[in-house]
This record gives sequence, structure tokens and C-alpha cells, in this order.
Amino acid sequence: MPEKTQTQNQTQQQEGLKFSEEVIKKIAGIAASEVEGIDSMSSGFVEGFAERLGRTNLTKGVSVEVGEKQVAVDLSVIVEYGQNIPDVYKKVVQNVKSSIVKMTGLEVVEVTMHVEDVSTEDEKNYENEEDRARVE
Repeated sequence: MPEKTQTQNQTQQQEGLKFSEEVIKKIAGIAASEVEGIDSMSSGFVEGFAERLGRTNLTKGVSVEVGEKQVAVDLSVIVEYGQNIPDVYKKVVQNVKSSIVKMTGLEVVEVTMHVEDVSTEDEKNYENEEDRARVE
């Protein structure tokens, strides 16, 4: 009886392993948010409303297509003013790809990043003042 190689055993073990879109979205969202120059992930009206109610959504601004062995990721982001956006994009792609591969073993075939806005210090200061006003 022929012996199975380690690679064959790993392949057989992974055949029954599947990931939901929410898992991949969360990994991608966290990985993108970790990159310097990304102020936040962009969200639609409903997600923005949920955030105002105090619910943080780690998957906002992220959509994915998940296959059995591959994944494609689309990100909508807000970039900090003054950042070199092509450099930020390269770092986001690298971090998202490495995080997904490391955690799932899936091949990332594409990462797209849509810059929805650029944040300024004035906007951040205004948001911080709003947060303080709600807490008092």
C-alpha cells in the first residue's frame, strides 16, 4: 500500500474545510485597517447608522467572492490626506493577501481598493468633538 505524502494529507484535510464570506470579509477588513494611511473603511448609509448606534462592523466597506480555493476582495476606503495612495494600495494588497493566505490557505487572486474619500485633520477633530459631546 503506497504511503501518502504530507501534501496529499493536507489537501485531503482541507477538502472539507470551507469559509463563509463573512470570515473572509472580516480578515480583509482588519488587515486593510492595519495599514498606515487608511483612515477607515467606507460604509453605506445602513452601516454608518449602525456605527452611530455603537455597533462596530469589521466587515464594512468589504465585499468578497469566495471559491473553493480562491478569493477576490473589493475594498472601499477612506485614506488620510497627504498619503501617497498608490503606496497605501500596495501595502493594503500585501497585508490583505498575506493575512488571508496565512489564516485560510486560500489564494487571493485580486484585491481592488476604491478610495471613497480623503480624511483631513479638521474632520477628525470635528468627529472627536461630536463623540465627546454625546458622552457628556
